[in-house]
Amino acid sequence: MPTPDDGLPEVARIAADLIRFDTSNFGGGTANGEREAAEYVGAYLEGLGLTPEYYEPIPRRTNVVARVAGRNRDKPALILHGHLDVVPAIAEDWSVDPFAGEIRDGMLWGRGAVDMKNMNAMILTAVADLLRAGEQPERDLVLAFFADEENGGVEGSALVVRDRPEWFAGATEAISEVGGYSITFGDRRAYLLQVGEKALIWVKLVARGRAGHGSRLHPDNAITKLAEAVARLGRTTWPVRLTDTTTEFLEAVTRLTGDSAGGDPDALAERAGAASAFLRSTLRTTTNPTGLTAGYKHNVIPDRAEALIDVRVLPGTEAESLEEIRRIVGDEVDIEIVHQDIGLEVPFRGELVEAMVSSLGRHDPGVPVIPYLLGAGTDNKALAALGIAGYGFAPLRLPADLDFTGMFHGVDERVPVDALVFGQQVLTDLIRTY
Repeated sequence: MPTPDDGLPEVARIAADLIRFDTSNFGGGTANGEREAAEYVGAYLEGLGLTPEYYEPIPRRTNVVARVAGRNRDKPALILHGHLDVVPAIAEDWSVDPFAGEIRDGMLWGRGAVDMKNMNAMILTAVADLLRAGEQPERDLVLAFFADEENGGVEGSALVVRDRPEWFAGATEAISEVGGYSITFGDRRAYLLQVGEKALIWVKLVARGRAGHGSRLHPDNAITKLAEAVARLGRTTWPVRLTDTTTEFLEAVTRLTGDSAGGDPDALAERAGAASAFLRSTLRTTTNPTGLTAGYKHNVIPDRAEALIDVRVLPGTEAESLEEIRRIVGDEVDIEIVHQDIGLEVPFRGELVEAMVSSLGRHDPGVPVIPYLLGAGTDNKALAALGIAGYGFAPLRLPADLDFTGMFHGVDERVPVDALVFGQQVLTDLIRTY
């Protein structure tokens, strides 16, 4: 039976509350909006004695930021950020109401439990730990909660960075989602620290033909042209191409497992079990069809057909990847770029990296921390325009049998309550000491 919120750790209660705001983002400017969730976050920050500032450049697409004064104002500020929107959820596919924030079997269920209302709650409660104890963080903290990340941040972090850069004055580094969580190689646990992100290119394939009656012999069919191009592109297995980060990742896995798998990067990544598909995507370009649009009646051949392709490429390979995509889809299909952003890669070293590794080590001693390149992207890309180096560090100690990475944008998204408590404790440790 579902467990009521009474008696839950605060971090789980805050995460559950945030899940109950349906901030679904359908993309292309269509979204429920983040306003109520942002106001909830702002009220929590006010309760800690902070002064939140809001920026809503587009109605209901609300961003909220607050600054926490640190003990050492000579040190550069650190940004802790998250996004308040989520991808939509089809309720009938779920075992629970995706927006109920339900606790069941020791886990918090709901859209955003993994991506990323869990981290938002961890940030808020970690800061609360310090301030309620009458302490300050070591340096200034900028707490930022953005709109529209699930649409590439075009109506969220991109506009905040453009119009409110002063909010981030003095900051040189940032931490956010999709890193710091544990995975298991055989019987060995390790933590992934995200130090890079692939570039995103959302493209639309457009095929044109001649309209006509559905009963006729009709070789100039837009849908046929499109289907052939989509199948070729969707079935393409792109070759492995290593970056500095993925090279370090594979070397670390080899040390951890004691076996190089014959130098086969895919075989090494496969040792991560349920997380292997997530990790194999970091080794190459991916081109996944995600939408089809064509036709309006069963007996009418349309003159146009469209497909959406989610393209993720390694940093610095954008132009050559697009050229190869053009070759694969052929001359009869046009390619339109809907949205494109940058790839990132920062070194797996430096004081912040050492501090994150040390904080994890104090709460889970002896477990290695491995750098990796995220196959997707975060709002760190927008902050990079201000010269801010971004990392993924949402620390979670997870059960070996939980397919955590498979729940990003998946069905029955959930996270263990004790993992949230662990993450809060690690983040508190980090901001107290770094």
